[in-house]
Formats: sequence, structure tokens, C-alpha cells
Amino acid sequence: MTLEKTAKRPGRLKFEGRVLYLTEDVSLVRRQLEAGENFEYEPGRALMNNISTDEITPGWVCFYYDETLGEYVYVGMREGAVKKDEVKNGGFAVVVSGLSKGCGSSRETAPFAEKAAGLQLVIAKTIEKIYGQNCQNIGLLTSTDFGLIERIKSGEEIPLEEFTRGLDPISKQIVEYGGLFNYNKARLAGEVTPPAVETKGRPMNIVEKIVARHAFVRAGRVGVEAVKPGDALFAVADVRFSHEYVTPMAESLFKQALGMDARVTEAESVYAFRDHLTFIGRVMPEEKKRMGLLDRANGLATTQQSFTEQQGIRLYGGTEERGSEAICHNAVVEDIALPGQLVIGTDSHTCMAGVLGCFAFGVGSTDMANAWYTKDIRVKVPEVVRFVLKGEKRPDVSAKDVMLVILATDYMKQGKGIGQVLEFAGEGLRGWNIDERATLTNMAVEAGGFTGIIEPDEVTLEYLKRTRGLSEEEIRGGFLKSDPDAEYAASFEIDLSEVRPMVATPGDPRNGLPISDLNEPVKIDIAYGGSCTGGKMADMDMYAAVLRRAVERGQRVAPGVHLYLQFGSQKIKEYARARGYIEIFERAGAELIDPSCGACINAGPGASKSPDQVTVSAQNRNFPGRSGPGKVYLASPYVVAASAIAGHIVEPDEFLQAREEELAFA
Repeated sequence: MTLEKTAKRPGRLKFEGRVLYLTEDVSLVRRQLEAGENFEYEPGRALMNNISTDEITPGWVCFYYDETLGEYVYVGMREGAVKKDEVKNGGFAVVVSGLSKGCGSSRETAPFAEKAAGLQLVIAKTIEKIYGQNCQNIGLLTSTDFGLIERIKSGEEIPLEEFTRGLDPISKQIVEYGGLFNYNKARLAGEVTPPAVETKGRPMNIVEKIVARHAFVRAGRVGVEAVKPGDALFAVADVRFSHEYVTPMAESLFKQALGMDARVTEAESVYAFRDHLTFIGRVMPEEKKRMGLLDRANGLATTQQSFTEQQGIRLYGGTEERGSEAICHNAVVEDIALPGQLVIGTDSHTCMAGVLGCFAFGVGSTDMANAWYTKDIRVKVPEVVRFVLKGEKRPDVSAKDVMLVILATDYMKQGKGIGQVLEFAGEGLRGWNIDERATLTNMAVEAGGFTGIIEPDEVTLEYLKRTRGLSEEEIRGGFLKSDPDAEYAASFEIDLSEVRPMVATPGDPRNGLPISDLNEPVKIDIAYGGSCTGGKMADMDMYAAVLRRAVERGQRVAPGVHLYLQFGSQKIKEYARARGYIEIFERAGAELIDPSCGACINAGPGASKSPDQVTVSAQNRNFPGRSGPGKVYLASPYVVAASAIAGHIVEPDEFLQAREEELAFA
């Protein structure tokens, strides 16, 4: 009997359907959807840039993880540009947009919704790394070649190689097989073999060293002599984790591919978290509840719990009464990851764990479903851009300000950081505690970066000894450092003494500017201090430094402003309690919230409720609709707390002049 080979895509493809142009002028989008107009491609017509996955599938849409997603594609788009079913019923085959398509969250629901709505091809000026990989995984084609538009409209059959040109060998084969599951089916059947890594010994940076150590060679053999940027391989993960937003979709894909009795390989290195939707019931509008969405949201947590019990996976749980045990990223740093490891998670901010000197990055549902079984993940060895911090920052400046400066550089705004690793180094970083360093690695993805990383040092060692009780020998075993002559795609120096308190104006984390450059006072309605980025122990130190001074001066949160402070984990909450911060926060008029992702993803207290509300937030991103319909300014914990007292966005220096020297949490 002859076994049937895994099917590949045809060598030529015809796209029969309309072309949807997502334009900067939203009225033109409406004309295509509502009036049925068909436009020609005009290079001078401004296309919409920075379309985030939050806009493609807003948080509440992600409660679905089947073909229903196609009905809701783009309903979160700015200015209400797209309504339910319009794309699906519009007969579109191709969608066209500008820079940074698919920025933000790693949610695979975004490209899945596009495909479920009938779209077959995404064309954009630049395509974000995780979104692009998710498209490949599910069989949605992508291109940055705008010359394809006229060829498609003329009825030409397009050679498949137009969509594989420039890809690494593994990505090329995944596209040819129509997705990752088909490719892995062929791989496990021996029909296709990943290329051998043949790079000879060379100076390597820390990322390349970690990848080389984890490269899968064959069964029973892991590790190669060296890698270089562009090498394509599968790397074995030390840690795999997911959360309730994504675990059910990944489980569904896992069982579809491998059968209902499929088992996760080495479940002891797999973790799951209930952290994203813990408080969704407190803020979900009645209209959404009437749609049955609260039941669907709660069902995600139930499905995840059942899966983890079946598979023997450690679940960091939570309840609406006391919050989550921890936000996944805080727990991975506090409890799980170690220097030199390879860590993957179904969330774009997995990169936060790079603070410990590990290679940590976000993946989609299909990647995770495969990794549950194979333990490995495909990697195209990335280029690394190095940021060398020198000097000393001002007392009113934090890591958040430094990161907003980096994100606002032309290098990042022009999309040059897409797919690159941001390595942070330099003498200026040496005295920073782990939490402040983690803000840098956490927000590397806001540049479109692959991840962020910092070489482990004595600060890392002391942190892990104190928090985990590990021996120095155990910890140092994973320490890796870049070779002195390692190669970098680019290198920049940041003079910390020149950094001033910053904000990122609404719409994108790359919209950074000094607060002193704001044209007029920005009155706020909400000040939010929380999320994986702004809910750490050192962040609590910063909120307390400002609010203690305010209370001493007889000040409270300004009338008309609501200050929310949310802990990133139960450990962080206990830290704040032990330091006396909770009393300070309450005396200042803050509302305290138990751990959860919450307002950062519009799923908890602190999210805006109307478009006219203005928020200053310590979270990591401010894409349209990310935290409700209002406008979000990103800022440091110092600025958030000071602005809550002032009633408008201010520099925090006046509240820090009498700051206690023992603030920093090391």
C-alpha cells in the first residue's frame, strides 16, 4: 500500500475577488465597503499605517476561535471604519495597507479572521514579524510587492515563488505546504527535512549563542557549533506557556492535528495562566453580555483548566474575587525562566523574560500547538541591534522614559527594527534593578522587534539567588555573553543624562516626545498604573515615592481623575503591603486592583468607557481601541502618579525632590 503524500499548494495561484484598500482616509474605506466601489491602486493615495492586531480582532472578538472570527474582522479599526460582516460579505480576496501591518499582540485570531472572511493575500509596505509568521502558519499569503496588485486585477495567475522569494528555507516550505501543520505532517513523515545548519565557528552575540545551543539536529542531538543571521532551524524550547485567551484555540488545533488523545510532550516544562480576562465581568458592557460574550470569555478559562488537568500542566489560576495568581510575564521572570534558556509564550510580551539573559519570544496558537508535541519552534536567526546606555539618568527618569526615547528614533519609526532583537548593554545599565531592566525587554516588541535581551550579570545573579533560592553554580551555568567582536546590524549610544520624562501620544508607542514638548496641558480622566510593564515591585516603589510626597503635602488624586493601581502578581501585592505602600495608595485616593492584565487589554477596571476620555498609563501600548475607546498616553510610573495628583500630564520632579534614597528594589 502506498501512503498518500502531504499535498502542496499549486505552483500558480489566481485571486478571484476584490481588492480592499485600507486607506488613511477612512471615508474611502467606507466607500469600498458600503457603496461597493472598486478603486485602482494609486501610489500617491495614503494607506493606513500601524494597523495593530487589536484593530483586526479587538479583545472581545478573541473570545471566538473558529470561523465566526471572519464576521468580525477589522471591527476594531480606528474611526469605526469597518462593521461586522462587511469584509466577509464584500467579496474581497486581497487587502492592502501601509507600514507595520499586524503590529502589537501576537494573537493568531487576527490573520485567522482575515482568512475566515475570504482574504487570501495581505499586501503591505512592511509586515510585523509575529503577525507575518502567524499568516504563514495558517496559510494566509503575504507580500510587500505592490506590483502584484495590477497583475492580480488583470487576472494573471501568480507563481507561488512570488510569495516565497526571500524567505528562509523553512518558511518557504511552510508556505508551499499551505501552513505549519501540513509542513510538520510532511516533516514527521520524512517527506521534507529542514536544512542542516552548516555555519562554521564565528564570533557570536548572546542571542546566536543561545540559538546554537538549542538547535535541533536530529532525534537525540541538540546543539550546533555556530549560527549566523538568516540561518533557518528548529530550536528546542526550555519553557512553553500560554494563557486563557489562546490556550483553547491552541488545544483545538493540537487535537485536530494529532487526535483527541494527543499528549503534550514533557508537560513539566509547560505552563498556563489565567490572567487576561480575570476581571472581564466587571467591565463588559451589557450589550456584549447580551451577545453571550461573558459566557464565552469565562468559558475560555474553563476550557484551559480542563486541558491543563488532562495534560498535567501547571496552571497559575485566579478568581474574580482575589485576582490572578500572576500575570504570565511577571511569573515567568519571578518563578520560571533562567539565563541561557529558550522561552516561548503565546503573547507578544514574552520578550520580558529576556531581562534574565534568555532568548524569549512570542508565538501564535499554531506554533504553540506544534511545540506542545515537538518541543521545538522554528527560528530564523535574527539580526541584533545594540543599544549601549551610558551615563546616569535623572532622579525623575525611569526605564520607561528611556524606552520611549528608543522607540521614537527614526530607526524604529521607519520599521528597521522589525524582526530584530534589541540588546541592551552599557555601564549605564549596570546599577539598574531587574524590574527596571525588564521594562526595556518587555517593550522591545513595540518596535516590531523579535525580542529584547540583556546579558546576565551580578544583578541577575543576586536576584535569582534571593527570589528562587538557587545556588550560584546553578545560575551561572546559563550565563552567556556576546563575544567582543560579535556582529550587530546596528549599534546606538543612549546618553541617559539627556533623557527627560517622556510620553507617547495616543495611537502608537513610537509617538514619544518629552513632556516639556507637549503644546498644551493634557487634562486626564484616568491614570492607570499596572500591567506586566507597570505593575512590578519597582513600579510600586515609584508610585509610592510620588504619592507619599503628595500625602505629606495634604494632596490627593485630583477631582475628576480616577487613579487605578494594579499589581502584576500576588507576590508584588504582598511586597507593597509589607512596605506600607497600600496605606499610602489608599490615603492618596487610588483604587487598588488585584493582579490581572485588566485595563491594558480593555478587560478590567481602568479602561476608558467613552472616546472623549483621556488616560495616562504605565502600560506598554496605546494602539487605537487597545484600552477602550478613549485616548491613551504612555508614561512612566512617576509621571502616572504625579499626573493623577495634578489632574493633567506633568513631569514628576516636584514630587521627588525629597525622595528617600532606599527606593530602588534590587
